[in-house]
Amino acid sequence: MRAYLLGGLVAVGLAVGAGKTAAHHPFAAEFDRNKAITLTGSVTKVEWTNPHVWFYINVKDETGKLTNWGVEMGPPHGLQRSGWRRETLKIGEVVIVNGSLAKNGSKRVNASRVTMKNTGARPGETLMLIATTVSPHPSSRTTSAIALSWKSPT
Repeated sequence: MRAYLLGGLVAVGLAVGAGKTAAHHPFAAEFDRNKAITLTGSVTKVEWTNPHVWFYINVKDETGKLTNWGVEMGPPHGLQRSGWRRETLKIGEVVIVNGSLAKNGSKRVNASRVTMKNTGARPGETLMLIATTVSPHPSSRTTSAIALSWKSPT
């Protein structure tokens, strides 16, 4: 009886683990770092969910036709650590996205930089200052990091 119970628990664990593995993908599986793109458009939707935050923008092409693009960012906890908040992007706000195109040709981008068009602000960009305190005793050396928000000049 214990063998059946143990076997069942292992099977359930493998099934759950496989689902999580399939849901989270490496960058190179979906996006092409060699296909850089810059898009400017207005935010239509924000999905602040795991494993990646997605937002969508309407982009006008050369003919004036609007196309909705999906923009993938990092995980919510990582974005929050670097200064992003659920409320950072507002519906209707115009943003400039630099990123890499999807390999399958769909209207999807992995963002490497997002700039607010009206202010030039780049949420999430931080400057890390590393300070090392040196004392006469090598074992007393300490290193500290301080994160400062940086706003690009407009």
